[in-house]
Amino acid sequence: MHTGGPAPSAGAVDGGGAAGGLLGRRRELDRLRADAEHAGPDTLSGRPSARCRVLLVAGRPGSGRTALAEEFARRVAADYPDGILRARLSDPDGTPVPTERTARDLLRALPAVRGTAGGPAAASVAGAGDAELAEALRAALADRRVLLVLDDVAAPEQLHGLLPDSRGCLVLAVSRGPMTGISDVRPCTLEGLDTAAAVALLEQRAGDTPRITVDPRAAEALAEACGGRPAALALVGGWLAAHPMASVAEAARRFAALPDDLPGGAADDAHEPEDASGRVPGGHPRRPADGPPGPARAAVPGPRTRPAPVARPLARAFHLVHGSLPPFAARFLRLLALAPAGLADAHTAAALAGCRADEAAATLEAFTGLGLLRTTATPGLYTVPGCLAPFLAAVLEERERPQDVRLARARVLERSVRLLRSCRAAAEPPGSPARRAAAGLPRALRFESRAAAAAWLGPRLPGLRAATRTAVADGELDTLARRLAAALAGALTAHAGPESAAPEMYRLHELLLPVTERRGLHGERAAILLDLGDLDAHAGRPHRALTRYRAALEAARADGGRGGDRSAAAAARALESLGDTYARLGDDRRAGDWYGRALALCQTRGEPADEARLHGLIGAAYLREGRWEEALRAWRACAAACRRLRDGESYARALEEVARVQEYAGRAEEARRTRRRALRWGRPGTGHGGGGDGARSRPAVARWMLEEAPRAAESDSRPAK
Repeated sequence: MHTGGPAPSAGAVDGGGAAGGLLGRRRELDRLRADAEHAGPDTLSGRPSARCRVLLVAGRPGSGRTALAEEFARRVAADYPDGILRARLSDPDGTPVPTERTARDLLRALPAVRGTAGGPAAASVAGAGDAELAEALRAALADRRVLLVLDDVAAPEQLHGLLPDSRGCLVLAVSRGPMTGISDVRPCTLEGLDTAAAVALLEQRAGDTPRITVDPRAAEALAEACGGRPAALALVGGWLAAHPMASVAEAARRFAALPDDLPGGAADDAHEPEDASGRVPGGHPRRPADGPPGPARAAVPGPRTRPAPVARPLARAFHLVHGSLPPFAARFLRLLALAPAGLADAHTAAALAGCRADEAAATLEAFTGLGLLRTTATPGLYTVPGCLAPFLAAVLEERERPQDVRLARARVLERSVRLLRSCRAAAEPPGSPARRAAAGLPRALRFESRAAAAAWLGPRLPGLRAATRTAVADGELDTLARRLAAALAGALTAHAGPESAAPEMYRLHELLLPVTERRGLHGERAAILLDLGDLDAHAGRPHRALTRYRAALEAARADGGRGGDRSAAAAARALESLGDTYARLGDDRRAGDWYGRALALCQTRGEPADEARLHGLIGAAYLREGRWEEALRAWRACAAACRRLRDGESYARALEEVARVQEYAGRAEEARRTRRRALRWGRPGTGHGGGGDGARSRPAVARWMLEEAPRAAESDSRPAK
């Protein structure tokens, strides 16, 4: 099982190989295995552990920490029969992922188990907060044995809501530094690879030429200059593979001559250089007992198998590869800094670089050989390593004009909109308008089947979310942001269904609210607030729904004359929704008041079907209050409106409600006469059925009269006065 984006493919992470497995790290793997099996302090004291064990792999980005975590997960997978869940807790730019999003994705990834709380049902609650989803996740994992691999943990607070209470689960966290505040964490701090493993990785990435074996001393020196960092070794090895005539000694000379910082003095993934002991910040190196730690009193290193690494070997390795690329490829690489959530396929890359999709696909594949990209388990989908994201952002800012960057981002958004519309069309019936529109798209933008469209949408969802967030934050791409959000909502609803897509819809609506406010789009803002209110009401949050509906009413009124009928319809819907919400809260007096305001607005607009429905809602509210005369007037008005619509079925149902109120009021004879009249109108073949001009409004009225009115009246039992 996997969540948080596409799963990594075998050998795609630093230090790993699809064929040879992880290079080095045997000691670290043994330590993780021992820590996983070691009894905690609670168990040793005779008390059962209150929650699962937490292991930590700490190291700089590019140190091979993800590769180590994946190899450990592969080795212990048999111990966790309910599967492995993976999630990334930081975006490529370092922004922490909200706990709500991670918990929801993890819940969706869990298989359904009968009798288990939480699970997919909890994940489909729109607008649920961190605490609610965290509790649902703990409940769903209570009786399972699951391994959670949580990569790129930015802060300990991210783990609190994700730790299962089950002692059968294990959490393996990957982070830069220590996890203070998480009790009984077993850390495994990574330094660089030892010289033998570093040379082996360099040889693996350099290709089939015997340059490493014929000059082992130069290879060792180059590996040591890279600090044993797998990401740097992968880049240098990729450079050697792309330059088969260059010797290892030449690579070492070029490497040593390169700068170890970023353009413009920007910080890379290592905001603080490694100290002489080679440990990462937070790794607590040894220091003299008579002085404090710090740059002025550097730690005295113990015996080492290799010299201390340079401050930023990854920066030099990046400069080596980037500087050797042709101009088109170098610009192509820089623009990948704009790939949403660090995910890129041929469509995204072609839109960024302004080239053909086949050219983009070939360039992406070449970049994987250079160590600049990683493959995923989804064919054709690549990810920018997090350790290289700061470098790409820095060179992009230095060498690309802001207007060109915005144009590239706009091209990606436009391509995403077209793909999402095609994805939605693939789920529509043959011959539908959406299918016909998609048929006019280029072949590269069409999907062969519904399954192919769903397979495309799933792993790209994190990138599409990120693209929407970026477009909204930009402030200059609001039109594209609105189109992208609408296309994404449509595709999700078509493939997942309204219920499952509701949480995504909720977040998309919230994301667009600032756009409608700064652009003065009052009508659109009213529609979004109405949808949010409906989702809140459906999720059991009536008071939040009331706030949404009132804000929607204000926005509809602010739209005024610009919106015309659309604004009036939004205001009427907001008024009716306020009445519905108060009715659910049991406040029938306020419900009747809001229904009355909605009725007055509908009467001015000349909407007879809505008038009939609102008369019925008012009658049901009066009935629940025991106000028989007002209820009779409302239901008689409802019946009259249905008759004007020539909707015999709804008219008969309204007469039944009139008869029921008459019985409650003690008018038995009148009730019998009304009921006989209702039977005549409701009998098939009497000629009183709907027809003529009013037939166009019949479905809405009849459906409410036959389905909603009985529920609105709650029961057939006589309410107390």
